[in-house]
Amino acid sequence: MKLIRTEDAVGQVLCHDMTQIIPGQYKGPRFRKGHVVTAEDVPVLLRMGKENLYVFELGAGMLHENDAAERMCALCLNEGMTRGAVGEGKIELFAAHDGLFCVDRARLNAVNDIDELMIATRHGNTPVRAGDKLAGTRVIPLVIAEEKLAAAERIVDGRPLLSLLPYRLRRAGVVTTGSEVFRGRIEDAFTPVVERKLAQYGIAVTAHETVDDGLDNIRAAIERLRATDVELILCTGGMSVDPDDNTPGAIRASGARIVTYGAPVLPGAMFLLGYYDDGRPVMGLPGCVMYARSTIFDLVLPRVAAGVTLTRRDFTTLGEGGLCLGCPSCSYPNCGFGKGKG
Repeated sequence: MKLIRTEDAVGQVLCHDMTQIIPGQYKGPRFRKGHVVTAEDVPVLLRMGKENLYVFELGAGMLHENDAAERMCALCLNEGMTRGAVGEGKIELFAAHDGLFCVDRARLNAVNDIDELMIATRHGNTPVRAGDKLAGTRVIPLVIAEEKLAAAERIVDGRPLLSLLPYRLRRAGVVTTGSEVFRGRIEDAFTPVVERKLAQYGIAVTAHETVDDGLDNIRAAIERLRATDVELILCTGGMSVDPDDNTPGAIRASGARIVTYGAPVLPGAMFLLGYYDDGRPVMGLPGCVMYARSTIFDLVLPRVAAGVTLTRRDFTTLGEGGLCLGCPSCSYPNCGFGKGKG
């Protein structure tokens, strides 16, 4: 900070708010801390009785907070995102369309480890709607060393820290298992739930098979769906270890490469995910998907709908946060369920 004549302050950064009083009309801050003084401001300041000002001197290698904020924003801004105006060193980012919001956690942490810089985001791997706030970036001081921004830019290396993936899949096939449904003893209550969840991501059920118990019956139904143009196959029921529950074995027998049978998530421990050689995913959905508000299916479906290929590690990291608390008023996805730290 230094004290200088107001006439010499053009281009300098104010260190504190400047209050203007117009009797009977107005009293409040006329210029905010961090404001860069312009030639037009000088006569106003003089009329306010400010012949001298305390300013931050923008020496070589130093940046004003708003200029630094623009560079921070560029570290995050990606396709499918819009940005707000810069103010007090802060810029916010928003979703331009529905999609899966993703965060490069390791590089985000590395940037946030640089003193006087910060980027705050919502949780990654979560679904968002158009207009949702995604992140906010800012620098802490009014004036910051440019080298700190350069260090962050080296970490990011031209690849934005955030991404918003549109949902790609449009057609799904469902295999409903169970003799009780196949023989008409009870109504199929599972498929309508699956259809509602799929519709949230623009996916329609375009093929449906209802089959009797038995590994060969289920495998044959899966193969009939594979012969259609569906991009995702879902098998409902028959996912436990009971002798009559043959869905996992049928999925394996149909030629799928199994990523996981079982997940550290409740509800949803008996979930299965696999892929065929053509990249199409297949899921085995446990019974909890039919009656529980939020399950493993809700954690996996947005990522699969966006075309993300999941690995065993993606499921391993769900353990911390994988316990749904069954809150009376459910706020998922705006809660801790499924927010692992992998």
